[in-house]
Amino acid sequence: MLGIHDLALFVVSGLLLNIMPGPDSLLIMTRSAQQGWRAGAAAVLGISSGTLVHIGAAAFGLSAVLAASATAFSVVKLVGAAYILYLAWGLLRSRDTGAGAAPQALAPLPLRQIFAQGLLTNVLNPKVALFFLAFVPQFIDADAPNKALAFIALGTIFDVNAMLWSLFLAAFTARASAQLKLSTRFTRLLNRLTGLLFVWLGVKLALSEQA
Repeated sequence: MLGIHDLALFVVSGLLLNIMPGPDSLLIMTRSAQQGWRAGAAAVLGISSGTLVHIGAAAFGLSAVLAASATAFSVVKLVGAAYILYLAWGLLRSRDTGAGAAPQALAPLPLRQIFAQGLLTNVLNPKVALFFLAFVPQFIDADAPNKALAFIALGTIFDVNAMLWSLFLAAFTARASAQLKLSTRFTRLLNRLTGLLFVWLGVKLALSEQA
């Protein structure tokens, strides 16, 4: 059906790829630890929406432009790296209160802003677009009647599985955070550690080469 083969292998491979840590999972865990499951879920929905953008672009050939054009790839790559570094700056600039002062709670972000962060973190990463171009076609028959439709079907399966895993990650992180009753100072430390990881990921993306 649709010219898709080895669907079980595709699902298992996609799950293993989603479990690997990256900027998406870091964002989900940070927001879940800070503001609870709803904030983590907002990040998940933003990331999943970004994945749908990549799926549609790859299915209809737009991602092929990134694969073929070094200039286009570099532009998107640098914009994505700049946005990740911007997120890192926002995490790193949180400050502890002065000595002897009571810690102040960090201001929660609106869910729509968390959604936008997840969306942009995913959409502005050209490596995601190239991943779909390299990974998904391996599970589509050469004589498939409608390759674009098969690509969209596989991409949607990948995105749904990723969303389910990410929602579990958000719920687990939020529950663990609630049980540990993280202090404001510890939350700020978590922000800084995550910010440093985002700096590393942003620099890594900026220096990455086109495949």
